[in-house]
Amino acid sequence: MSKKDYYEILGVSRDASNDEIKRAYRELVKKWHPDLHTEDKAKAEEKFKEIREAYEVLSDPQKRAQYDRFGYVGQSTDQGGWTAQEANPFGQNPFGGFEDLFDMFFGQGTSTSSRASTKSRAVKGEDIYVTIWIETKDVLYGTEKEIEYTRYKVCEACHGTGAKNGTAFKTCPKCHGTGVIRRQQRTFFGVMTTQSTCDMCGGTGRVISEKCPVCGGRTRVTEKKRIKLKIPSGVEDGGRMRVPKGGHAGENGGPYGDLFVIVRIKEIDGMKRDGQNVYSEVTIDFAQAALGTTLEIKGLEGSEKLVIPAGTQPGTIFKLKGKGFPTVRGHLRGDHIVKVNVEIPRSLTKAQEEILREYAEASHSPVNEKHRRFFRR
Repeated sequence: MSKKDYYEILGVSRDASNDEIKRAYRELVKKWHPDLHTEDKAKAEEKFKEIREAYEVLSDPQKRAQYDRFGYVGQSTDQGGWTAQEANPFGQNPFGGFEDLFDMFFGQGTSTSSRASTKSRAVKGEDIYVTIWIETKDVLYGTEKEIEYTRYKVCEACHGTGAKNGTAFKTCPKCHGTGVIRRQQRTFFGVMTTQSTCDMCGGTGRVISEKCPVCGGRTRVTEKKRIKLKIPSGVEDGGRMRVPKGGHAGENGGPYGDLFVIVRIKEIDGMKRDGQNVYSEVTIDFAQAALGTTLEIKGLEGSEKLVIPAGTQPGTIFKLKGKGFPTVRGHLRGDHIVKVNVEIPRSLTKAQEEILREYAEASHSPVNEKHRRFFRR
């Protein structure tokens, strides 16, 4: 019995539509997929499992109604005993008609719902997540990558039915083709009758008499899939690209899932990216800061010239316009931001010390004894 609040897990209201639940589920799956949380994969896997459990209940109208009514989803059984479904034998409408009431209490009538055959619901295939690594130059100009991965596809030999030649079926011996199992139980009010989907045929009313020799009745087979994917310029590290129907094949005729490609970018030593801008630092000595200089620094496209004017102070920021990363599929580029650090020497030669003393005297900044001892170390 689950005490979890599935609505809170998916972040939707209790009157959310099926489309809202599906959208919330897809966003959370993308956010919490274990491949995106290598630093704490165990936590991500637990969260991922919790999200899928919530979606499995709230996306199924019967399970959702049962959960809304009782706060949990019980397991049906053929061995007698109460389940969550049996706790309210009247279904969604407790006053839904005389025939249903008579059948529930005394096991006599035959309602329309009990005669109807329940069909298995088509289930969309699972999404697949693949991570690729690209170079910085690929971000500047865009690139094309070949991606190879393994997925489930519909078995072509049986067309996804699981039966040999796609037609080797027989009537289910458990439900006799109705797709439902009816159970009777004596209560204070009399004999109470309930029904549930047949667990042998899954509600189809038929079972496979001879399994497909290719897929063994599983309806799907694995395949190596190879695709070429265009990576646009300006892509962010950790960005995701969706390939519709690139995931696993669905079940019971459900559509294929999607392929999500996670793009990771190899970093350049000494450079950090923030959006379209790139940041780095350079260190100069106090003479270069005072007199000015021109440096060759590492840029995204090779060496760049950085002009340091005379009198530059420690921590000064310089901006190389248009030398950062481009916007996605755009021509505008960010900037290369350079911070200048000024290094003060820990020791000086005698000649350097004398020159600095002359500078101090000319600047009316006498050097005291403490400074002299510092310079002589």
